[in-house]
Amino acid sequence: MSVAVAVTGATGQMGRAVLDAASAREDVTVAFAVNRDPADDESVGEVSVEPAREFDRLVAERDPDVIVDFTGPASSQNYVAVAAEAGVASVVGTTGFDDEGEAALRELAEYAPVLKASNFGRGVQALLSAIESAVADLPGYDVEVTETHHNRKRDAPSGTAKTILDRIESARDGDSGERVHGREGEAPREAGDIGVHARRAGTITGEHEVLLAGNHEEVRLTHRAEDRGVFAEGALDAAVWLAERDPGWYDFADVVEGDA
Repeated sequence: MSVAVAVTGATGQMGRAVLDAASAREDVTVAFAVNRDPADDESVGEVSVEPAREFDRLVAERDPDVIVDFTGPASSQNYVAVAAEAGVASVVGTTGFDDEGEAALRELAEYAPVLKASNFGRGVQALLSAIESAVADLPGYDVEVTETHHNRKRDAPSGTAKTILDRIESARDGDSGERVHGREGEAPREAGDIGVHARRAGTITGEHEVLLAGNHEEVRLTHRAEDRGVFAEGALDAAVWLAERDPGWYDFADVVEGDA
């Protein structure tokens, strides 16, 4: 049985990637796709794109199992609220939420399952595990995090970079210093500080590197995504996994670990 997904932000880069990936899968069908201001008769592949203002009606009439959302924080919160009220699960790949916005999503997860992840690459889950292990095994080593994305990405540092930073601080068990975003002028490193650097250029899909240096040696852990289809496939894997779950808050790590 296939899972019916509704795709928001359908004409954006990730929305198109999700629809393209869905068209090649037997375990997923597209219930509908919406975008804020689609052109007349606009479509992605064989899927017609409908106005986002019709989202409430489409949820009621098309009865999707899961929505897949890669839009912006404000619109994402609205989509998830409508879905939760209808008992529809949500997979959220949107980044850039502030604490209040994320708290609102967590409240909505009490009514329908919500899976939010900063990155749907399975390789990133492996990277996070490796980072935790390396940081724990190399206490006192300096840590620098660098992320690179295309020149249209709005939020910085990336959601994935923030997840990496959280994992580093967790592995240090409270011994981390400040997150230092870039350096300018006289800026000596303080013990425990984590350097954070965001680069925006060209059409780069996404690259994250963690540098650990100390004791006259260095370790570099890197993940590079070469195509957005990686994230689209992961988001659809999450949608299939989430469709039968109880209301609650989930992460992509739950999907990967469940498949292991």
